[in-house]
Amino acid sequence: MKTRAAARRNKPGLRQNPHMSVIKMVVGLGNPGDEYVDTRHNLGFRVIDSLAGRLGADVKQRKFGARFGAGELSDKKLILLKPWQYMNRSGQAVATAAGFYRLSLSDLLVVTDDLSLAPGRIRIRAQGSSGGHNGLADIVEKLGTHEFGRLRIGIGDNGRIDSAVYVLKRPRVKERALLDEAIGRATDAVFWWIEHGIEATMNKFNGEQPDSE
Repeated sequence: MKTRAAARRNKPGLRQNPHMSVIKMVVGLGNPGDEYVDTRHNLGFRVIDSLAGRLGADVKQRKFGARFGAGELSDKKLILLKPWQYMNRSGQAVATAAGFYRLSLSDLLVVTDDLSLAPGRIRIRAQGSSGGHNGLADIVEKLGTHEFGRLRIGIGDNGRIDSAVYVLKRPRVKERALLDEAIGRATDAVFWWIEHGIEATMNKFNGEQPDSE
């Protein structure tokens, strides 16, 4: 495993070869293992699967300590990445892949769940803090910066339930339709980001809300 110093030497920001197609990378956060499938904390994985389905790709190759896939859209290559470690160790796979492709930070988007947003709502930001999310926090640490895009999908207030327990449970029946719809809108937002950039994506999608709100 690479040391933190080695990961930071590979920190993204170097310019890509101008003769190559533009490369974008979308990282979906979740936990590996059948027991975590369809839990609230694995919405990032679900968005990656949705993107792969629309692109006719798969995300099964083992690479960078992650499940990896790739597709093409227009003249752009899209890397799809699921870090295959537990959530709080997501950063190393992201840093390794970003260093390998010499990604600019503007070409990286991380998709994750968010307790502070109502179920089914999505929010895109160009940068920001981890907001208490362990996966984002580890990516910030390994990249040495918080200046990368993130797309958050709301999973709602956990109420009196401990947040560590709440995120690892499957959504209630009344939440599922909202979250399924959010997966579709998040997928649309990623494709918009690829073509138009983060600012245009924020302007288009951040004002949208689930029909029930």
